[in-house]
Amino acid sequence: METNKKFDVIIVGGSVAGLSAAMTLGRSLRKVLVIDSGKPCNRFTPNSHNFLTQDGSTPKQILETAKEQISKYETVEFYDGEVADVVKLDNRFQVKLKAENELFESKKIIFATGLKDNLPDIKGLKECWGISAIHCPYCHGYEFKQMKTGILANGEAAFHYAKLVSNLTTELTIFTNGNSEFTDEQLEYLQQKKIQIIENEIIEVESENGFIKGISLNDNQFIELNALYLRPNSEQSCKIPESLGCNLNSHGFIEVEISQRTNIDGVYACGDNSNMFRSIASATAAGNMAGASINLHLQD
Repeated sequence: METNKKFDVIIVGGSVAGLSAAMTLGRSLRKVLVIDSGKPCNRFTPNSHNFLTQDGSTPKQILETAKEQISKYETVEFYDGEVADVVKLDNRFQVKLKAENELFESKKIIFATGLKDNLPDIKGLKECWGISAIHCPYCHGYEFKQMKTGILANGEAAFHYAKLVSNLTTELTIFTNGNSEFTDEQLEYLQQKKIQIIENEIIEVESENGFIKGISLNDNQFIELNALYLRPNSEQSCKIPESLGCNLNSHGFIEVEISQRTNIDGVYACGDNSNMFRSIASATAAGNMAGASINLHLQD
């Protein structure tokens, strides 16, 4: 199999982090290929918030606008597909696609591949994810201000959520889904804030068109709710960086320097796969940094 095209940089992942890197590199006349499978992790979210000039836009609108603007930079190309493997050769990378019988080569590679969320196995929760079952008060909290709100977490994670969300609503309940694990100091704080703690097992999240109506518990209680915060366990949606030898930290994110460079020479990562701040704003900034850093290294 022969290589069809060669690029300065191949970007795996075409959501906001990857597109931000592509714009930065395109404006520096670098030959760039963006390969995207069309499955951004925020595709379930009806509207994006807390991003200047785009507050309230849909994720689809943001991506379409970005691609339209990037398309004017003639050195940037797009390819719809999924990467099967990346092989590091002496001074370049060889990228193989899953479905198509093609290979591409580049001097540098950026993984903007995001994370895969593994939701708790609770009936009805998946249907609400990204709509009213949410992870970020800054991205979604304002839309549920002063509404009946729940937190599905325990211990330190639940306490952290409670401190943030209690500023948005006074009708707040923590669902630990088992025995609670709070310190005495935390319990005192929660009591002062009149935040209820429910330890009963959740049987089902009931909703309509993705909007939560309430939670059914194993003691036949039904608790009315409008929103539920949780941070599911996540994993890298693409395992190729690990196969190349990229280090992951204790939280499962790809370890990067401030320049977004990984421990593998020529390999960069940006966006949700390497940053705990899962937002469009932070992903855009990381992509911009990755693009600028690579351009400098190519110039050197």
